[in-house]
Amino acid sequence: MDYIPEPTVRPFPDFNAVEDATLLRKAMKGFGTDEQAIIDILCNRSNSQRQQIKDAFTREYGRDIIADLKSELGGKFEDVIIGLMDNPVEYMCNQLHKAMKGLGTDEETIVEIICSRNNREIKEIVDNYERLYNRPLAEHLCSETESSFRRLLTLLVTVIFLTNFVDSGAIKNVYLCGFQGVREEFNIDPDKAREDAQSLFDAGEGQWGTNEEIFNKVFSHSSYGQLRLIFQEYKSVSGGKCIEESLKSELSGELLDGLMAIVECVQDKVLFYANRLHKAMDGFGTNDTTLIRIIISRSEIDLANIKRAYEKIYNKTLISAVKQSETSGDYKKALLALIGDA
Repeated sequence: MDYIPEPTVRPFPDFNAVEDATLLRKAMKGFGTDEQAIIDILCNRSNSQRQQIKDAFTREYGRDIIADLKSELGGKFEDVIIGLMDNPVEYMCNQLHKAMKGLGTDEETIVEIICSRNNREIKEIVDNYERLYNRPLAEHLCSETESSFRRLLTLLVTVIFLTNFVDSGAIKNVYLCGFQGVREEFNIDPDKAREDAQSLFDAGEGQWGTNEEIFNKVFSHSSYGQLRLIFQEYKSVSGGKCIEESLKSELSGELLDGLMAIVECVQDKVLFYANRLHKAMDGFGTNDTTLIRIIISRSEIDLANIKRAYEKIYNKTLISAVKQSETSGDYKKALLALIGDA
């Protein structure tokens, strides 16, 4: 579904990085910490402005604001504030690294980050991940995942740009090998959509057993627009069965989760994130990592859209859901400030 992205956090008017740095230094200097001042400043500035504050803090005081914040804050509140201070791409890299670090792997986080992003975003993550951790993301994913799910992730992060230039030097065509054009709205081909829909049917419903490689290939080589056509055509070739039904009947585990995430983002990315937020707060306990990550990462993109979708689906505002969740104290205040209490 196409939409106009609406953020909840926008650049602060009349911004002055030195003034903000001074106020933050005052909030952390001496006995006690003024957490509300930290929230008022950092949760109401764009990431670009936060980076300027970080630089101004070092210039004015010869100190590392990240180190100071870590020494003064703690718990989930610290996670929110430090996450806000990261460059957005580096933040996603950090989240992926944490999902694969140590014993066990957080596949849900990997699916949410990798399967919901377009080629440009994936390439930025891939490039920065290797710079930050001196290890290719594809290699790390391969070491932490298995089977067809590993193959899907490998296709999603293996993006090679081959460009043809016109005489003026502008890009004329862009071809993507590996994860071919997925999430980009070019190369829409109705004939290919019918062909791929038939291939998906033949690989699943139309045979005994499931050829998972065909599902991986089609999902990883098609743009969002192309996938929409494929899913429409699939209903025709399957006798009215939607792609979600077939995926659930033919696949399982992490591969199913990954492909379903792609389907959900193709159909409505805002709804995808609204559902993830609800799941993070539903029932006993709160998945704080997911809650923090989505609110931070979408706050300057489309969190206002997600708020509206959340209220429409769950008949309660996102603000009220967070207020009623198991979050508390300054952690809760920071989340509410980012969501926008309106």
